[in-house]
Amino acid sequence: MCNELKIVAIQANLIWENPNENRRYFEQKIIQLDSDTNLIVLPEMFSTGFTMNPVTVAETMNGTTVSWMINMAKAHDIAIIGSIVIQENHQYYNRAIFVHPSGALETYDKRHLFSLAGEDKLYASGINRVVINFKGWRICPFICYDLRFPVWTRNTNNYDLLLFMANWPVTRIDAWDALLKARAIENMSYCIGVNRIGKDKNGYQYNGHTSAYDFLGEKVTSTQESKEDLLYCTISKTKLQEFRQKLNFLKDQDSFEIQK
Repeated sequence: MCNELKIVAIQANLIWENPNENRRYFEQKIIQLDSDTNLIVLPEMFSTGFTMNPVTVAETMNGTTVSWMINMAKAHDIAIIGSIVIQENHQYYNRAIFVHPSGALETYDKRHLFSLAGEDKLYASGINRVVINFKGWRICPFICYDLRFPVWTRNTNNYDLLLFMANWPVTRIDAWDALLKARAIENMSYCIGVNRIGKDKNGYQYNGHTSAYDFLGEKVTSTQESKEDLLYCTISKTKLQEFRQKLNFLKDQDSFEIQK
């Protein structure tokens, strides 16, 4: 088990529907990181931006971007997670892909599709939550709009770290900040949200606010607003366990069943 996990989240200005350029950008950032980095977190649809053109940009699990993630993970002995557009079984998914340093893959498909943009008409909804075991840490990944739904993200699996990958616009950034903090507090978990910057082809503006919160909801660190930036965060398993032993609020939570 790794008591301390060193995480880097990359806040980037994504180039619209240009996987080659986006991969090149992230690769340059990754190769410059310290060798003791354990986990890299990329934004939602990091290779394309939040596009409603899945027919144009979708890849398969054997495609170029997944292969690139595997190569990066193996070459630098790190784990990488980010979401991309995947086509599978004649459907499209907004899929988070976690690549272990060995190249092994785990995936999570976005459950709550953003109907305001028509995502629910073009993409298939995920039905399963995922808890990833990495270096003794239990990591629960979610994507953007999932952040608004506390029942789906509720800590019933005793995870240690929540990850949210997003393209969250400037007009609702106060909600992003408030909800990341709330998810950390109510789940007694570390919580990291990575968001993009810049303007997409639809004219939506993004200003980042990539942030990390601890199990008390206190902000550990955050990026510069509206700038390309890296969030460096080291989280402690000992501190988390001590807090949960002292104030075990999770044992008093309501039980429920999600109807899929």
